[in-house]
Amino acid sequence: MGVDLGTQGVRALAVTADGRVLGRGSAGLTGHREGNRHQQLPADWWSAVGTAVRRTLAADGTLSVRVRGLSVCSTSGTVLLTSPDGAPVGPALMYDDGRAEAEAGEAQEAGAALWDELGLRIQPSWALAKLVWLARHADQWSGGPRSGIDGSRVCHQADYVVGRLAGHPVATDSSHALKTGYDLHRAAWPTHVHDRLGLDGLRFPDVVPPGTVLGTVCRDAAAHTGLTEGTPIVAGMTDGCAAQLGSGAWGVGQWNSVLGTTLVLKGVTATPLRDPAGVLYNHRSPDGHWLPGGASSVGAGALTKAFPGADLARLDRLAATREPARAIAYPLVASGERFPFLAPDAEAFILGSAPEDDADRHAALLQGVALVERLCLAYIRLLGAPVDAAVTFTGGATRSPYWNQLRADILGRPAIVPEQTDPALGMAVLAAHGIARARAADGVAVPLASTSRGMVRTGAVLDPRPDVTRRFAEPFAALVGELERRGWLPRTTADYAREHG
Repeated sequence: MGVDLGTQGVRALAVTADGRVLGRGSAGLTGHREGNRHQQLPADWWSAVGTAVRRTLAADGTLSVRVRGLSVCSTSGTVLLTSPDGAPVGPALMYDDGRAEAEAGEAQEAGAALWDELGLRIQPSWALAKLVWLARHADQWSGGPRSGIDGSRVCHQADYVVGRLAGHPVATDSSHALKTGYDLHRAAWPTHVHDRLGLDGLRFPDVVPPGTVLGTVCRDAAAHTGLTEGTPIVAGMTDGCAAQLGSGAWGVGQWNSVLGTTLVLKGVTATPLRDPAGVLYNHRSPDGHWLPGGASSVGAGALTKAFPGADLARLDRLAATREPARAIAYPLVASGERFPFLAPDAEAFILGSAPEDDADRHAALLQGVALVERLCLAYIRLLGAPVDAAVTFTGGATRSPYWNQLRADILGRPAIVPEQTDPALGMAVLAAHGIARARAADGVAVPLASTSRGMVRTGAVLDPRPDVTRRFAEPFAALVGELERRGWLPRTTADYAREHG
């Protein structure tokens, strides 16, 4: 079973070794947004997990006892503080919370030599910057002085839920720990950086590789979720990595594009992919490869904001007559961009003629996301990574067949859409891999593909339509030029994108 803690809801999926879905369930989440701040309550996550898992198990009365293991993914960079026994001492700051801009600069300076070596750049959305903010503003969110949070435990979104499942705090995984400053090369927390930032009073969790068995479902969690007490819990990864595992893009040179509320691109390389700008960062695969990638702030969330409650399938049909739309949209979901360039002050905009109706506006948003996706892939090639194979598409936006084809057209490359595109599938894959690895003899390597290949089924293969690809050459160049003119996109990236994108 895989459990995905998303922005707007929790999703769970139970799947067999040959990819058959035995059950699925979901439950909604809400948060509090104010300006560039975004918070959620951990108790709401736990409530939604109970509902989603119970709905998954309801598909089959015997399913609970058949779950051999489960793993949990969550949004990357979401962080909170808990008491030593795991109780939250305040709300969680979500992955796109941007309040820690000043603290990000201080964290970057405090660990400049290390971040340069690792090819990282601390951003306001990163958990490390938000921890500095939490420590310095304890009186604003905890109701007490800074001294009252000393001894608190650093906790990521998935850590909290896994701790509730196990009945006690557990180790975090190296994937969720990355944006908290964890050094994947040395497998250690940079305590000297924490000391410089005044974080020495906080307790950072132990870190294990994704796929490590962390414990088992406790009695209280079994009662809450319907899972069988004693079910193994396997350390997970961030939602972007989970989507990649669920896409089947596990080989060197393969790339997966996850389009949900926002856009995430992740690939596989034999060695870390170095990015001087630090907007691309490298996770570590459960089987030892590196997973470079970046997260943009454009995405399907722009559609939800523009057309709340609308029939998007009907708008898709209308958008098909507007290729390209009159307007070119840069469809940021919220202020600030993270990839393929860093621009905390970036704002959504419309370039050219104003949309003449909802169909044109919808078309412009669909096309704008795909144009940014094309720019992201160009940036990845600029850094020297191979991007030769078909790109896999995962995430909630793949429910739109029209958008899938349009994205393949604008990218000008084949795309593969798996039968199941939810990050929860990736966590089911990782759970299967982790259980197999735990049962293997000590020292025996267990390739991810050998345990999980049959779990990912291909749903559709999309070839780009050359005539449509040609039509979007001019809008792509116009968007790149405007991003450069506004001072957000560096000239080197813009020039490369215009010539090779």
